[in-house]
Amino acid sequence: MSAATTPSWDPSQYLRHAQHRARPFADLLAHVPALPRDPARIADLGCGPGNVTTQLAERWPAAHITGYDNSPEMLARTKEYAGPTAGGGRLDFAQADLTHWAPPETYDLIVSNAALQWVPGHLESFPAWLDALAPGGAFAFQVPNNIDAPLHALMRELAATARWKDLLDGVLRHEDSVHDPLVYLDRLARLGCEADVWETTYMQLLPGEDPVLDWAKGTGLRPALTALADDPEARDAFVDAYRDLLRDAYPTEPYGTVLPFRRLFVVARKAAA
Repeated sequence: MSAATTPSWDPSQYLRHAQHRARPFADLLAHVPALPRDPARIADLGCGPGNVTTQLAERWPAAHITGYDNSPEMLARTKEYAGPTAGGGRLDFAQADLTHWAPPETYDLIVSNAALQWVPGHLESFPAWLDALAPGGAFAFQVPNNIDAPLHALMRELAATARWKDLLDGVLRHEDSVHDPLVYLDRLARLGCEADVWETTYMQLLPGEDPVLDWAKGTGLRPALTALADDPEARDAFVDAYRDLLRDAYPTEPYGTVLPFRRLFVVARKAAA
């Protein structure tokens, strides 16, 4: 995996905007059809700190749900959620690199929340993941689809300037980290699935000082922060320059700062037996 896909994660920073980050997952799950088995077996790919994985237990109370993530820091935060659930199911968590994850058993639902953009070549994993679904099972995911927004474009432009290009070359995510919606629809349809693909732009109202920078520190900026971790002076200089660019791109209003955020949703259902 490239440096862009293996940032160090800060769960506390990530969870500072937990409500905005959790809402798309709830919207995704609202479109997942009935699962073929009860109790269901569910895999959550890129579960992060586990806070949204609990939504799966609320929707399917008796299910056995396993969250997978490659970040030790994130997995450490999942301990508070692990164990039996109120509906008779179970939540557990395991370390896994999604680039190489091979389903160890049959699932009724494989789901992923804002993780596949960090997985190079994730389209090539779809056949094996679908093979691991029970007949009538579902594969559902959502990813940010705003790599062209100022939030990311300004970061890449700054990283490409003379001061930073050697330190940050190839570190940040690029335009091909998420595909066009039609690419996902075509790939899943050709694999025999009934696919529902759509986009939603959330007008996220963020409070506080420099809230867009604060948002980026939890996700998109992590690769740069990781690459510059051994040089605090350079790290702080890059963050300060990026902050100034964001202030112009996302002006603060009396009621807060609006961060438009487009997300891509996919729900694919495998044919029943």
